[in-house]
Amino acid sequence: MGNTLSASILETFAPVDRDKIREKLREEFKEFDYKIIVLDDDPTGIQTVHGVSVYTDWSAESIRRGFEEDAALFFVLTNSRSFSAEKTRDAHAEIAKNILEAAKKTGKKFIVVSRGDSTLRGHYPLETETIRANLESAGGMRADFEVVVPFFPEGNRFTVGDVHYIRQGNELVPAGETEFAKDKTFGYVSSNLKEWIDEKTVGRTKAGDVASISLESLRGLDYEGIERQLLSIQNFGKVIVNATTYADLEIFAVALLRAIKAGRYCILRSAASMVKVLGNVSDKPLLTAKDILRQESENGGIILVGSHVKKTSAQLEALKDCATIRFIEFNQHRVLEDNGLADEVRKTTAEAERLISSGNTVVVYTRRDRIDFTGNDPEKNLAMAVSISDAVTSVIGNLSVRPSFIIAKGGITSSDVGTKALRVRKALVLGQIAPGVPVWQTGSESKFPNMPYVIFPGNVGDDDTLRNVVTALGGA
Repeated sequence: MGNTLSASILETFAPVDRDKIREKLREEFKEFDYKIIVLDDDPTGIQTVHGVSVYTDWSAESIRRGFEEDAALFFVLTNSRSFSAEKTRDAHAEIAKNILEAAKKTGKKFIVVSRGDSTLRGHYPLETETIRANLESAGGMRADFEVVVPFFPEGNRFTVGDVHYIRQGNELVPAGETEFAKDKTFGYVSSNLKEWIDEKTVGRTKAGDVASISLESLRGLDYEGIERQLLSIQNFGKVIVNATTYADLEIFAVALLRAIKAGRYCILRSAASMVKVLGNVSDKPLLTAKDILRQESENGGIILVGSHVKKTSAQLEALKDCATIRFIEFNQHRVLEDNGLADEVRKTTAEAERLISSGNTVVVYTRRDRIDFTGNDPEKNLAMAVSISDAVTSVIGNLSVRPSFIIAKGGITSSDVGTKALRVRKALVLGQIAPGVPVWQTGSESKFPNMPYVIFPGNVGDDDTLRNVVTALGGA
């Protein structure tokens, strides 16, 4: 790959005193009384935070409850990455309406973060444009600029020279040259974020019109210069943020908070790392089994693997080295048969229940060879994928035995398990069991109250991470 960089470049940028940066950021937060609302297009966006609430619907009641919490930050799980464009637009219009209503009732100012995938997949710019249009038309607000920041070191995603990279071993591979860019629904070509915005907006925003916060400005601690950049942007202009460390985000956040205090309003499209910084969430050690397993159980756990990215398949193969775990292949290809998926669900659920009740941890995984759907209609392909996900996750929804823990692998899979199978309305984020791998504690209203639920993104970790997590929970 001609545009690939050596990962050693990440060590070449000027070091900074992070303690002093954090002190400056703390000062800015003292006079910043905004509610941060994170609209998460799948459940993995909580992978950098802890002690915050996740609401799995965007009803007026849920959003109002989020506004009334003491915490500055709360999440609304939209799961819009599994939606059609039309459904996404309708959902975000309703969300904007309910946000404005809650803000009026509570008297709170707010900032909206559209949390998207760090590999640039998702309904962009549809989500942020819909939020902007509805906030402006219904609330009389003016959105001056949009911040785009997909940096996510927990998943080895970095932005250098305006190009977004994914680290693979000792190389930084441009995002547009990875498997993620070939996504059937959300594929793209550009790795340069200015050009990516041009591509995704179909030329409505030209690459040359996109502002950029450079690593040189950040490492030079040019807070005033960055603030001036932000203050100069109008009419929902775009600004991208380069970053190789959390310190870069913290420096940018100082300037961003100052611009907001100066009367500017923005919407963010970001990965999970910026959410942590803007929400002023403290660092926390990785969770242990003692932190997570709060109820003794003689039953085994269950791992549901739906993601088909290469990293997930490699992690599944590594997990198969555990002799004490039982594996059940779910044949999603039966979607092509009349009642095929329903029959596959019945058989799989019965076997999973038998094994879990016997104290075995069980892995239910979708057949690894992908289905080649006929036609190239992205909406139809997405609908077919959703029907398969519904079937797979219903295995957990149909369980009559309570597992000791639940792990779901993949964004859509983990969302469907949480909202459809477990019927969670509100969850508490306990923290992370591995870098970028968050854990929910399910609410009292759910199918299995106070269940430790591990949300494992499809594209996070190395080959052994899934096996290490299962081992840590006593499942292997």
